[in-house]
Parts: sequence; structure tokens; C-alpha cells
Amino acid sequence: MASPFAVRRSDAPMAGSVRYLLAGQFHRMAFEAWGDPAAPVVVCVHGLTRNGRDFDALAAGLADRFRVICPDLPGRGESDWLADPMLYQAQHYVTALTHLLAWIGTTVAWVGTSLGGVCGMLIAAAEGTPITRVVLNDIGPFIPAGALARIRDYMVASGDSPLMSRFPDIESIERHLRLIHAPFGPLTDEQWAQLARNSARALPDGRLTMHYDPRIAEPLRGHDPADVDMWPLWDRIRMPRLVIRGAASDLLLAETAARMAASGAVLSEVPETGHAPALLDPAQIMLIRSFLSG
Repeated sequence: MASPFAVRRSDAPMAGSVRYLLAGQFHRMAFEAWGDPAAPVVVCVHGLTRNGRDFDALAAGLADRFRVICPDLPGRGESDWLADPMLYQAQHYVTALTHLLAWIGTTVAWVGTSLGGVCGMLIAAAEGTPITRVVLNDIGPFIPAGALARIRDYMVASGDSPLMSRFPDIESIERHLRLIHAPFGPLTDEQWAQLARNSARALPDGRLTMHYDPRIAEPLRGHDPADVDMWPLWDRIRMPRLVIRGAASDLLLAETAARMAASGAVLSEVPETGHAPALLDPAQIMLIRSFLSG
């Protein structure tokens, strides 16, 4: 059987992919894997418009102790785009991710930012789940409609506006990201530059765009969001849980985080940050490392 890995450089993570079946067609989901293949596995899953490269710093900080696997969700990064944009929904991301978990074939810890945390909760709540520990980065079992409307409006505007989807150079993408991702928290110039490099995809005319299928916004069009209440799901998640909240987050409300903590989760709040902490700060990386090592 051919290896799912392709080595980039001797000092780089290994690039690989798995195939998953969705709506009568097989698709490819790409990932990068760091660390010793024999080490305990950590799966890190990104947010709505991001990709697995968001976890480069975290993976580097864990790779001496863990096997860290960072997938690109369908339609993002190096993964296949979906022919039907209405398939860009959480339950279908879970389908792809469970194929990855089946390929891994062992228990895993889970780190999920925003959408990646929603997927993690859905999998962690299932009977027989392979997840043994879960880190939720600025996401919880209650998501207010107002925050979802903000995300919808931004996503639809980004998909419809050439100025927001086509950029002349990497510096323009960085300026765009500094504006829309200001809630990520205080980042250095180099961190913003790296975020821009990891977010960019070249177009045939030489311009750049964001590294995701712009049609991921299609399921969000044409309806007003309602509050999402997943508390019954949360009640079925029994493994150790770490919740990281941006102190100014509108997606993970303070009262939601407090209720999660009251049910036994460890709660850590990041000052001067909204949705969602970038997990680039050494203190955030050490917090996650300590929790996963516990």
C-alpha cells in the first residue's frame, strides 16, 4: 500500500492526505504531521476560514512529545474543494475527520479552534469516541445568533467583493488580516506576516486570494441565524476538557464559559483578545502542552 505521506524537507513536517466518501464521491483531505509517529497523537483542527498551518507554532511546541496532525478542512488549504457548496457544513466536516481518525487508528487528543472545536465536540460526544482529551479554543455548546450573523455578513461580503477576495501582493493580504482578525490578540509583525503567507493562494493572473473556496459562505446565505444550543451534546462529553476563551469574545460568552467550567472543564481566559486566540503565544502553547501531558 502506498504511503499517505510525502516528505517536504528533512526539517519540515510531513505532508499527507486521506480520502473520504461524501455525497457519492471520494475527496482528498490534506494534513501535515509533526513528531514521532509512535508518540501519542494530537489532532488540531482550525476555524471557518483558516487552515492547518495556523497550528505551526503549537505543533512545533508539542512535537518533541506528541505526534501532531493538522488537517485542512474540506475546501481549505491543500484539501479538495467540494463541487456542491451546500456540503460545506459541520456534519460533513465530521465525515471527513472521522476518515482521518480511522486512518490514525488509535486514541487522540483534540485541539479545535471555533469550527474545529464544534467538530471536536460532535466527535467527542459520540459513543466509542477515540478522543481522550479535548481543548476548545473560543468555542462552546452555546453560540449566540448575533455572533453568527457577524460571521455570515463578513463571509458573504468577502465572497462577493473583488477587493476582499483578490489582492495584488502579500502585504495587501497582511493588511486585510490585521483588520478582520484583530481579535486574534496582540501579534508580532512576524506573526502577522507568517499568518498572511499561510493564508494566501496564487491566482493565474499573479494576484493572490485567500486559501479557501469562496463558496464556503453559500450555506450561510439567505437566512437569519438563530442561537445554537448544544448543551445536551456537551453533557455527553466526559473526558478532560480545557476551554480557552478570548476575554472579549462574542462567540464564547463569559456565562457560557462559566457554565462549562462549572461542569468540570478547565477554563483559561486570554486578555486583550476576542474570537479567537491565535495560539501563537508561548504561554498559550505551554498551557495546552501541560493539559495534554496531564
